[in-house]
Amino acid sequence: MDESNARAILSWRYEPPYDLYNYLEDEANLLQDILHLQNTFYSIMDENSLVAYCSFGQDGQVSGGNYRDSALDIGMGIRPDLTGRRKGAEYANAVLEFADSLFKPKAFRVTIAAFNKRAIRIWQKLGFEHQQSFERGSDGMQFIVLLRSDCCNSNR
Repeated sequence: MDESNARAILSWRYEPPYDLYNYLEDEANLLQDILHLQNTFYSIMDENSLVAYCSFGQDGQVSGGNYRDSALDIGMGIRPDLTGRRKGAEYANAVLEFADSLFKPKAFRVTIAAFNKRAIRIWQKLGFEHQQSFERGSDGMQFIVLLRSDCCNSNR
């Protein structure tokens, strides 16, 4: 992820109820977090245009979830004007293939806001199964965790 793409992601604005995915905190600190190599953010490009991003590890976790089991956590965001256009599965599958080649995890895990039925369907179509539901303590928002343990077969 380069600085230009990181700044673009910070400017993305989603309509309610997806506005929970808007970055609203201190931009300078978020920019540093996104660009820090340890946080493993990657741009997803379509030709020369930024269409989405993904991250791996702790960034994909939400406070209140049980992350004791070993799995690679995935975070992903699609540019707001491209949401709902049936590209999510294509991007998610590309993320899985990339992550499998880079990290060779034993399992993949995604944490999704419970209201986000579109995202839940996408990951379930790619073989993810419900592992847990929980409430984020800070605001009571419901989340679900989906897991897929057969990492080496991302083409379903």
